[in-house]
Amino acid sequence: LKNQNLKTVRAYNVKLSLQEFWDSKNRKEAAQYLKKWYFWATHSRLTPITEAANTVKKHWDGILNYFDSKINNGILEGINSIVQLQKRNARGSKNVQYFINMIYSKLGELKFELPI
Repeated sequence: LKNQNLKTVRAYNVKLSLQEFWDSKNRKEAAQYLKKWYFWATHSRLTPITEAANTVKKHWDGILNYFDSKINNGILEGINSIVQLQKRNARGSKNVQYFINMIYSKLGELKFELPI
C-alpha cells in the first residue's frame, strides 16, 4: 500500500506523525517538531490535512503551552460528556431541578442503596 501512494495512506502517515509530537520532551523540541509537521501537512496536497494543519496553526501557542504546564482539558471533556448523557436521559422532563439533580447525582457518584 505504501508504494501505491494512496491518498489515504499519505493522510494516515501525516496523522501518525502528529501523534508522535506528544512524545516531545520540552517546548523547544515540540515547537521544532510541530514546525516540520506543519510544513509537511500543508504541502501534502490533501485538503482535509491542510485544513487541520491550519487549525493547529491557529492554536499553536496553546498547544505548545501543554509542555510548560502538562495540563489538558480531559477532565472537563469527561464531565461534559456526563452532563450531555444526563441531558439526553432527562428528555421530556419539564422540571429543570430534576435535570440538575440528575447531573449532581451522576457526577457525585451518589449511591442510593436500600437498606435490607
